[in-house]
Amino acid sequence: MKCIALKKTYYTVSIFALIIFIALSCSSDDDNTTNGMTQFPCVNGMSNGHPCNGFDLISHIPINILGGPGAEGNDSWGWTDPTTNKEYALVCSNTGTAFVDITNASEPVFLGTLPTATANSPWRDVKVYNNHAFIVSEAPEHGMQVFDLTHLRNITNEPETFNADANYNGFGSAHNIVINEDSGFAYAVGTTTFDGGPHFVNIQNPLAPVAAGGYADDSYSHDAQVVTYNGPDTDYTGREILIGSNENEVVIIDVTDKDNPTQISTIDYSNIGYTHQGWFTENMNYFLLGDEVDEINFGGNTRTIVFDFSDLDNPSFHMDYFGPTSAIDHNGYVVGNTFYMANYTAGLRAVDISNIDSGVMTETGFFDTFVPSNNVAFNGAWNIYPFFESGNIVVSDIDGGLYVVRKSNP
Repeated sequence: MKCIALKKTYYTVSIFALIIFIALSCSSDDDNTTNGMTQFPCVNGMSNGHPCNGFDLISHIPINILGGPGAEGNDSWGWTDPTTNKEYALVCSNTGTAFVDITNASEPVFLGTLPTATANSPWRDVKVYNNHAFIVSEAPEHGMQVFDLTHLRNITNEPETFNADANYNGFGSAHNIVINEDSGFAYAVGTTTFDGGPHFVNIQNPLAPVAAGGYADDSYSHDAQVVTYNGPDTDYTGREILIGSNENEVVIIDVTDKDNPTQISTIDYSNIGYTHQGWFTENMNYFLLGDEVDEINFGGNTRTIVFDFSDLDNPSFHMDYFGPTSAIDHNGYVVGNTFYMANYTAGLRAVDISNIDSGVMTETGFFDTFVPSNNVAFNGAWNIYPFFESGNIVVSDIDGGLYVVRKSNP
């Protein structure tokens, strides 16, 4: 009889403990859905074997999972579903584009892949407009794939292999694609059309892209940012302005009239290696430029060139910022007073630009996705996406795949 009583007590306690465990697990999942859950906090300068400062690792999916055996990562972007508020990472590789649900950031779900339209290529780029992904590549005759991201709401047997919902073939290969979400125009750069200058596409109806002209008066365009201008130069308020990173100079073009795009000005700088990519500060006073090979050609630490763009007709050099390592800088973006840089072997770097008027920029944190070294080499972080409202940051790494990180709690 005593044994029976003990067994009843044991079962009662076990069931009670199980109920508490399930309740705590559900509570944790709910918190993680909105805020992410730190799986690997940055402690004493390390997070799961990665050097860090002020950033925690939330999750990681290797590139061979996203792109297949032998794959290498490249570009990335993000999408927030306006209906569900779920967050998705779009991660490119040489084989295609992978889609990952990172809403529960500590338990990302690899939903599937859209394979390359033609051949594999080390260069693939993706941007988002009106709930559609637009993907280009330097693969021959690839064109622009269009994928309806709302398909991701109903995946039941992941990972799936997706098909494009539309293809635009007004160009073959392209190095990059830029989208002005305000106007609904895409700008493919580095194509074989318009002498490598920007190729305009009307994507206001995403599944029926329409050629809209281009600009061929300057050199090959490697990357660009296009904005509906609302900066300090009131001569151009409301105009659609393209800032092109064109190998050996930066060009400023008014592309409002697609039939008559007009150069506003150009500017170069000292020790030009390869004018690669840049981004406006949010007030549009300054443009932060990365030169991809100046560290190789001239030595020194990572350099970001800052231009004063308060007068678009007369841009001027403002300052150079030098990082703490000699790693090559790649893509960079501005959110508020922070400049987020994909710094190849040095990983993600975060730089405070609140005192940029005074010529002061200060690194405030980093997460190194490439552990072996910070050498001058084309390994590591290719791109970052720091625009999610949750604070989750996507890092796409050539060797490592997808990393989701976020700022450490103060």
